[in-house]
Amino acid sequence: MRAFYDRPTLEVVGDLIGKVLVHQRRGVRTSGVIVEVEAYIGESDPACHAAPGPTPRNQPLYGAPGHAYVYLNYGIHYLVNVVTEAHGSPAAILIRALGPLEGVDVMRRRRGRPGKPAVHDDDLCRGPGNVTRAMGITLAENRLDLTGDRLFVEDRRIDAGPIAWGPRVGIRVGTEQPWRAYVVGQRAVSGKRVDSSAGRLATSR
Repeated sequence: MRAFYDRPTLEVVGDLIGKVLVHQRRGVRTSGVIVEVEAYIGESDPACHAAPGPTPRNQPLYGAPGHAYVYLNYGIHYLVNVVTEAHGSPAAILIRALGPLEGVDVMRRRRGRPGKPAVHDDDLCRGPGNVTRAMGITLAENRLDLTGDRLFVEDRRIDAGPIAWGPRVGIRVGTEQPWRAYVVGQRAVSGKRVDSSAGRLATSR
């Protein structure tokens, strides 16, 4: 399984779509099919955390492929990434959205707020911060081996649908790179997506 991640990052991006991210925490299992991801590749990519060179925070990017890189974004949301390519070649793939499969009630409870309506299934894991909140992923999962049994990726032979590629979103530099992949028409996609029924770009809430 390690060999799956030990490849050029953009190859892994395409193959991650349709795979299932699974997290087991305190006896609770949650999972979702991966429907949107973004690649961040090397020190020459200004949007990659490796751009300034090695630091204590970005060390997982330089480590062995097939590990999790989890960090706190703007002091608000945890984001989970899959480390790719060979040891010493910093690169990772951000999980931006999932289609919930297992543990939906748990996800809904984790995403819920007092006095607010229940979160719709399509919204539970829409956006990278919502992915980690719904899945219960925190800094405790940083550096975890994704070939283990706590946080991992499964191939359940799911045909998620056609894949589209486009610019990364939510960043201010490196926006020209078409390194974001997502499932066309999938309602959980968090950025701009192609509405397959109307054949036009739509913006998810």
